[in-house]
Amino acid sequence: MIVGITARAAGTDAPVEQRFGRAPYFVFVDTETGKAESIENPLVDAAGGVGPRAVQMFSEHGATVVITGQVGGNAARALGMGGIKAYAYRGSGSVADALAEYTAGNLQLLPL
Repeated sequence: MIVGITARAAGTDAPVEQRFGRAPYFVFVDTETGKAESIENPLVDAAGGVGPRAVQMFSEHGATVVITGQVGGNAARALGMGGIKAYAYRGSGSVADALAEYTAGNLQLLPL
């Protein structure tokens, strides 16, 4: 399974970013292999409609789960339509910390 996590920088040691569509980086982790790929978000300074376009990027990378702080209404609808589940991580830890919390079943599913 591919889990996409919003981050402030590249890598699994990067702090989690609370904003979904305007996160500076998206880190995609394959939970079966442990392989992580970081993508710089080209939408950070986009004018509008960022949420659904960010969802498209997650979909293109095969993510079936998103971990972030908060998701706007348009992004939530796009995630729901794409069958991608979103979980809230409101801590100040790293991408690896958020993934560990998800794996342990400690994150709350966001309503989509």
